Amino acid sequence: MGQKVVFIGSGNLATQLGKALYTAGNEIVQVFSRNIDHARQLARQLESSAIDDIRQIELSADCYIFALKDDVLPAIAAQMPTTDGVWIHTAGSLPVSVLSEYKEDVGVLYPLQTFSKSRNVSFSDIPIFIEANNSATQQLIESLARSISEEVHVLSGEKRKYLHLAAVFACNFTNHFYTLAEEILQKEHIPFDVLKPLIRETADKVMERSPREAQTGPAVRFDEKVMQRQVQLLSNDTLRKLYWMVSNSIHDHSL
Repeated sequence: MGQKVVFIGSGNLATQLGKALYTAGNEIVQVFSRNIDHARQLARQLESSAIDDIRQIELSADCYIFALKDDVLPAIAAQMPTTDGVWIHTAGSLPVSVLSEYKEDVGVLYPLQTFSKSRNVSFSDIPIFIEANNSATQQLIESLARSISEEVHVLSGEKRKYLHLAAVFACNFTNHFYTLAEEILQKEHIPFDVLKPLIRETADKVMERSPREAQTGPAVRFDEKVMQRQVQLLSNDTLRKLYWMVSNSIHDHSL
């Protein structure tokens, strides 16, 4: 039997996690957002009700999932009324204790993936890392996580901070480099699509070998003539400094 879930938040993660839990047979009884239009948009997809007043929160749900920005979560938690069930946040970089000041049974459900509202993902192979402040709460969160994923792991808040940090390097920083590459190509009227096979092959290689072994390019062998020519093509000092900083890091890690 599924859990009765309230979502506090209606952004990218709330949207995709909500749809996954709903599809798995959990009942999403309510969606809260400070923007009622956003709450209604998600609630319609989950056959749920929408609110923008935290005082109207349903009090008898099994789980309250705080899918919020890190800097917003503590303030919203402080405004929450007393409820049944467990409170769960989804943040990679915040401790479970951010909720325990306000609720006895609290935990974390952290899916290690990048999410967008408009791009559906399959949760079945997404690693979900959980933590709780007592065994009963951990069992409930694990049951909820296993309803959507086959990769559920218990991980301490201290370890989760480092996992989140690694994900920032692997995902967010990588995507930013795609943005910089796109800007370089746009100035020369070259479509970004020409890089997509290269991006795909780069990602595929690290599925088969370590990133260190997969690294290629002039920085590995520190081909200074090639790198100097490339730096001269960059339009500002910030990009030039970034180029040298990353190139030096690549070379240092290849030794």
